[in-house]
Amino acid sequence: MLLLLVFVLATTVIIDAKYVPLPAKFADKCILEDGVNLYVPDHQYVVPWFTINLDSAPHDRWTHIAAQYKPHIIELINVLKDLILPIFPDALDIVHEAFGALNEKLPQPYRDEITGISDATGIPLGEVVLYNIFYEIFTVCTSIVAQDPHGKLIHARNLDFGLFLGWNATIHEWSISTALRKMIININWVKNGRIVFKSNNFAGYVGIYNGLKPNGFSVTANERFDSQGGYIGIIRWLIGLEPNGKWMSWLTRETMEEETTYQGAFNRLSTQDILSPVYYIIGGINPGEGAIITRSLNGTVLLNTLNSSDPNGWYLLETNYDLNVDPLFLDDRRTPGRHCMQTLGQENVNFAGIYNVLSSRTNLNKLTTYTVLMQVETGKFETHIQNCPGDCWPW
Repeated sequence: MLLLLVFVLATTVIIDAKYVPLPAKFADKCILEDGVNLYVPDHQYVVPWFTINLDSAPHDRWTHIAAQYKPHIIELINVLKDLILPIFPDALDIVHEAFGALNEKLPQPYRDEITGISDATGIPLGEVVLYNIFYEIFTVCTSIVAQDPHGKLIHARNLDFGLFLGWNATIHEWSISTALRKMIININWVKNGRIVFKSNNFAGYVGIYNGLKPNGFSVTANERFDSQGGYIGIIRWLIGLEPNGKWMSWLTRETMEEETTYQGAFNRLSTQDILSPVYYIIGGINPGEGAIITRSLNGTVLLNTLNSSDPNGWYLLETNYDLNVDPLFLDDRRTPGRHCMQTLGQENVNFAGIYNVLSSRTNLNKLTTYTVLMQVETGKFETHIQNCPGDCWPW
């Protein structure tokens, strides 16, 4: 009920919005047009690496990370409380009781992992459950898969998080986004002594939004706005109408763990029932292996792939709108993103080039927390903390 109420408030704000042209100082700007290069490879090392051992007991897998990031997890949850409690004074009781009980309904190994995080930090179980599921409905992003002239693929994304979740008028940032930047980590997921896949996460969040399987495939997941939104799927799952539905970010993780090829990942992400509508963007190691899978709860409604016969088919760019419809006029990141990709050109597809596209307004905005850059063939995986100081559009 709490997630439903918050979602309805956010959706109402979007629907009631009136068109106002962006002032010049907030307007889209591709930094490549001025010959600017903001890519600094060494900045990736600001984000620490951790190991999750999939051979260890689920309860114990996250304890080393949770203990280290306990203050930041508490800070983030307190931001949520400050936003929700003035509107819903009894919300904390709902979180502790309803979400604490919800953990018993969650599938393994996530149930035990979340319990382990709660035990390691002392944070009430219901609050850790809320932390692990509210990402299902509040993420806006830009994902890109691009192919260079030699058929080499780069997969990248900006993760924007915190829409309508507390604007701080003093520092001109979203409160949630500010808190989350302190919690960004990289993870090597290890089984039988070898790296199975890589991801970046917010510390203590057990799902996957971005993952790379070396020499296999890469995946990013973007929120999809749909009338059958995440709260509908969650409610249907709770009352037994979606027994086979997967939590969106947990399906990403299971795909990274269990599939070994681009085609295997494509098949699973295209067909598995899920609880939240989503765009799964996937890349591979061979020329042409790139796709945007537009998902409803029970199937694929639109498929877009790299296309060598199209002059612009060397890249795919997805924000949070189906590619066969126009974006919301107040949230058009597709047009500036495509313009900047055309400015870049296929001959300049590399980490630096794509990073600079994603560092250009309004794909870079006040919600942006990080940029991740991935190349499956080499296993190269970089996370760069992002923000947009000064005059930037709020989303």
